[in-house]
Amino acid sequence: MKRALISVSKKSKVVSDFAAALENFGWEILSTGGTAKFLKSKGVNVKLVEELTGFPSILDGRVKTLHPSIFAGILFDRDKDEHLEDLKKVTALEIDLVFVNFYPFEEVVKKEDATVNDMIENIDIGGPSLVRASAKNFKHVTVIVDEEDIPAVLEELKTLGNTTPDLRKRLAVKAFARTAIYDSVVYNSLWGLFMDKEMPDYLINAAVIESRLRYGENPHQKAALYKNVLTGHILDKVEKVWGKELSYNNLVDFFAGFELIQEFNNPTAVILKHTNPCGVATKDNIYDAYVEALAADPVSAFGGIVLLNREVHEELAFKLNEHFLEIVAAPSFTEKALEILKKKKNRRIIKYLEVETENAEFKSIPGGILLQEKDRILLEREKLEVVTGELDQDTLDELLFAFKVVKHVKSNAIVVAKDFRTLGVGAGQMNRVKAVELALEAAGEDARGAVLASDAFFPFRDSIDLAAKYGIKAIIQPGGSVRDREVIEAAREHGITMVFTHMRHFRH
Repeated sequence: MKRALISVSKKSKVVSDFAAALENFGWEILSTGGTAKFLKSKGVNVKLVEELTGFPSILDGRVKTLHPSIFAGILFDRDKDEHLEDLKKVTALEIDLVFVNFYPFEEVVKKEDATVNDMIENIDIGGPSLVRASAKNFKHVTVIVDEEDIPAVLEELKTLGNTTPDLRKRLAVKAFARTAIYDSVVYNSLWGLFMDKEMPDYLINAAVIESRLRYGENPHQKAALYKNVLTGHILDKVEKVWGKELSYNNLVDFFAGFELIQEFNNPTAVILKHTNPCGVATKDNIYDAYVEALAADPVSAFGGIVLLNREVHEELAFKLNEHFLEIVAAPSFTEKALEILKKKKNRRIIKYLEVETENAEFKSIPGGILLQEKDRILLEREKLEVVTGELDQDTLDELLFAFKVVKHVKSNAIVVAKDFRTLGVGAGQMNRVKAVELALEAAGEDARGAVLASDAFFPFRDSIDLAAKYGIKAIIQPGGSVRDREVIEAAREHGITMVFTHMRHFRH
């Protein structure tokens, strides 16, 4: 007789229907307390595990399946006579299928009112042990940890009388993934509760595939999107209202833009291309903010994405349609605006919420992972140091706007801004003076009376001399160069106000 052990925390009609189907195939069903009671209530004949082991469930159910008779029945190799002899010694019965889902630790730990005791009581011991044993012996045992796999198992049992080796292998791999994910969630949760170190000793992140993307940065690269089991990801708070599926590059650009627009409270528009902002503006209303952001660099904006932090209305939708933008993202859209925006065939429309994202940032290196906190520190005005010139409130506000933007530009990074909109952006250059040149050339004559922000210190006075030629009135930079005195003197000579933040914002 074939025999299945079913012990589940999540009890559903799918579970009872599966057990009933196995019974119809002539299988014997073994189960534990709560699951056995549930299955019996659905008319399934169930044999309690205690009847096999002769050992009662104890310690409030903490020990019920942890018994040699159970694990011997799962782990023994049917091809070895000595294993069969050992099986008889412990009066164990052959178990051919194990269906287990674990205590809901993931759900419990996400509850705001969850206590440490709640978490501890929902750390499953027997379930993962049963699953690992079954997966190890995939040669003979079928293991199920996901209800979605039940139809495939039933189909093979119905047509073949047993599951195929290929299916058992796939289910075993999935089972080991499930136990690994479960343990990682427990580890990360307890680390957060019990440990006070800045960086964990062990980096164990559990993520499940969300979608397989058409390709990566380029068509010849495979790519997929994964979701952190414990924290989820920003797409949980994002709704794709219309358009094709988001590509790898779309997602990377959108997340970069999302981080940037979170810096601003007033009506702001952010236009990005290849993760770098090519136009940012803050105005009294969102329409003017977009118009000014686009005017900053309409050539680079072509084919880019735009994020807006206010609702998109009809007038703005018409304006957005004048330019090719792959993504239009905003907290909300009027019905008329959506109707207008959907006229562009190759556009994605995204509705997003303001949410707090995780503070960790990962980058891979061959054979390893780099982990750092995200660069979210806020500038404190009282800690700014005016090293040359006079600083009025309006100029300070302009400088802070520019510095917020430059923080999100790839290093070496320079931003020229005036009237709360970017005029020129110098991004990703190998030397700072080249980044200054690019930003000032983009700003052109509009640079007169503008401000300039740098993500790191100026190593030489050449950048200051160049800024003076274009009429820059104020510069904000971290300071900290061995030539700070020379740089300050250059600013003084040209009548440029200079502010030190004492805070660098490299972005690689």
